[in-house]
Amino acid sequence: MSKNVQAMELLPDPVRMVEGLRDTGYQFNTAVADVVDNSIAAEATFVDINLNMDYRGNIFLEIYDDGVGMNQSELINAMKYGSSPRPSPASLGKFGLGLKTASTAFCRRLSVISRNQADASLIRATWDLDHVRESNKWELLIDAPSSEEAENFITIIGNGRGTLVSWQKVDRLLKNYANMDSVPAKKALAKFTAGLRQHLGMVFQRFLDSNDGRAKNIVMRLNAEQIPPWDPFAVLESQVVSEAAPEVEIEEGKTATFKMKAYVLPRKEEFSTEDAAKEARIGNATQGIYVYREHRLIHGPDWLKIFAKEPHFSLLRVEFSFDHLLDEAFQIDIKKSQILLNEVLYDFILDFLTPPRRAAEDVYRKGRKVKTTEVAKSAHDSSNRNIMSKEKEIVKPEIQSVDPFTNEAQLVNNQGSIRLKLKITSASKPLEVHIQPVESIDDGLLWEPCLIDGHCGVRINTSHPYYGKVYLPNLAQGVTIQGMDALLWGISVAELNCVSDTTKSSFAELRYEVSRNLRKLVHDLPEAPEAE
Repeated sequence: MSKNVQAMELLPDPVRMVEGLRDTGYQFNTAVADVVDNSIAAEATFVDINLNMDYRGNIFLEIYDDGVGMNQSELINAMKYGSSPRPSPASLGKFGLGLKTASTAFCRRLSVISRNQADASLIRATWDLDHVRESNKWELLIDAPSSEEAENFITIIGNGRGTLVSWQKVDRLLKNYANMDSVPAKKALAKFTAGLRQHLGMVFQRFLDSNDGRAKNIVMRLNAEQIPPWDPFAVLESQVVSEAAPEVEIEEGKTATFKMKAYVLPRKEEFSTEDAAKEARIGNATQGIYVYREHRLIHGPDWLKIFAKEPHFSLLRVEFSFDHLLDEAFQIDIKKSQILLNEVLYDFILDFLTPPRRAAEDVYRKGRKVKTTEVAKSAHDSSNRNIMSKEKEIVKPEIQSVDPFTNEAQLVNNQGSIRLKLKITSASKPLEVHIQPVESIDDGLLWEPCLIDGHCGVRINTSHPYYGKVYLPNLAQGVTIQGMDALLWGISVAELNCVSDTTKSSFAELRYEVSRNLRKLVHDLPEAPEAE
């Protein structure tokens, strides 16, 4: 440093800093999980969470644990923004900010009560944002807990060591209720509680599952009810379709390994029990990559911006696990809620996902094909009735003879007499003599002209993506279905009425090209909801 340079310690403005750090983007469930991380890092065997509302309508959150606890100097360090690192780099805590930023994202008063020995006195440290605003100083309040707090501490934790994290002045959880003690506000809080229970069971699954030996087991309760673990991969029901353990260079000559495992879940009706299917939570929201750091879920499920979520991949879930050695490589953020991939990792994951995505889509579509076929049986009844009522007004070829064994017919049309090879079939139900849905057509065509019980008709392929993405979403719109059916039937009749020996192949090529182009054009359209 040059001798002419003046070094100056420049502290941030207390009020602007603590208020600004409230807006780091925490969701409520993520914030609570971040606080629980400290309990696990403190080697707790149980964590007791209380989310409730007092008789005045004030929301409060309490998180008790029986971890190693803290003496006064350790407590002050824990409450410091950017606290000193824990001895173990594998700790779930990483930047020394989570406890403070996660808590004050939702409350204006954060208190921590702790002791590290059974015979030590309880100590309380408090960040009160209103006090910081009034004093305009970085003043952490140190005192003894109230008699009620001390009594509750001993009731829940016992006479040993442990810690209580308490959120008071919770002002950012329920913001749209004039009367916090009202029935709607209480219902909203109950909804938050249910969501938190589900989130914690997913995030800390490996810690909560006594049968999972990968992480130290703990007992976690929310409002006196034990939180069950939720296994997103339904390992007793699903199939592992791909695994990999690639190495990543973390510094010159040194590498670390992460693990990827792809699971394809069965369709709902293929689970061993209805309860197992319900527990798996099959749907768009639960598909994707689940990212674990030190056995704690930190991100997901999603596709890490590699793909969008689509219904036909709803059965695919991928485990992505790594330890603290790869923190820098994956650019872990303050909330430990996402990872960033460099180009090499992005390409590796893209290649890894290709076979599992294909397998998951095959399982999805296998079941969906059956459901679509069932729905299609009655979807075109109105179209058949409508065409039947106007059939005499339409210019059509004259059918002179048909041979259902060779699928050949002799027609007289605008071009003269011609013998055509085309599908000759019978109605599968009364009146189905114009529009006939079928499970497949050769060459993957969307439609083809046919003769049904002596009537000019059209077969529509229910396995073509156009049917699944355009027809199915409009089943309730009778006029729309009739309009699409009328178009395909009209094109088919026009072909039969105009085809000649020299144009037969051209008409066939036209159907092939249109069907192929429609397949591409609807590729990015969303799938229809599960057909019922």
